[in-house]
Amino acid sequence: LCAARNPFGAETVAATDDSDSFTTVKSKKTQKRKREPDEADMDTTVKRPQFPPISGDQLRGAEEMRKVCVPAHRYTPLKENWLKIFTPIVENLQLQVRFNLRTRNVEIKTCKDTQDIGSLTKASDFVKAFILGFQVEDALALIRLDELFLESFDVTDVKPLKGDHLSRAIGRIAGKGGKTKFTIENVTKTRIVLADTKVHILGSFQNIKMARTAICNLILGSPPSKVYGNIRVVASRAAERF
Repeated sequence: LCAARNPFGAETVAATDDSDSFTTVKSKKTQKRKREPDEADMDTTVKRPQFPPISGDQLRGAEEMRKVCVPAHRYTPLKENWLKIFTPIVENLQLQVRFNLRTRNVEIKTCKDTQDIGSLTKASDFVKAFILGFQVEDALALIRLDELFLESFDVTDVKPLKGDHLSRAIGRIAGKGGKTKFTIENVTKTRIVLADTKVHILGSFQNIKMARTAICNLILGSPPSKVYGNIRVVASRAAERF
């Protein structure tokens, strides 16, 4: 019997010849750097630095000043309530305050009797809140409490309205005789000032968030009854949480 002929014999030989022409490549292994004996014996413990206590004079530093611009329509209220504004700033916060008639600014400055470095910020926030339109008694809470903030935004920032549409949106926020605004203030425990298209809110961070959400819903067209229900639910949940 004759052997069967392999039709692929020639190709097999050629393939084996090609495989012999390739060179094997050595695998590259990452070599770790050997630790030197000096590094092994190094002390890695971090020592806590010791600083001497700072004296009161160094803590106060140089005198600082804040200026609060007063618009023309707030000159008369500022003049009438100047004693109520002047007294807590000078007696309680130990700061110096004056109204510059030339630049129309309320200037607040630290002095040698100032104890707390944060008093200047409290006083400037207090004056700024009064200038924005809040009552002196409400703005005074910014001095007495630490967790109160001011937030301002424009109605057109929420929705670009013009003409009668803008007027109706402002009317929805205020309500008949200010009823809607008072309801939002009482439920969220905030104070709200509507000045043309500007909305100013005074309160804690969480309460400002609730009031801002309610006002934004009114601007977007939600009926007041629906907004009342939503903020009452949110307020009750917040009361249960705390």
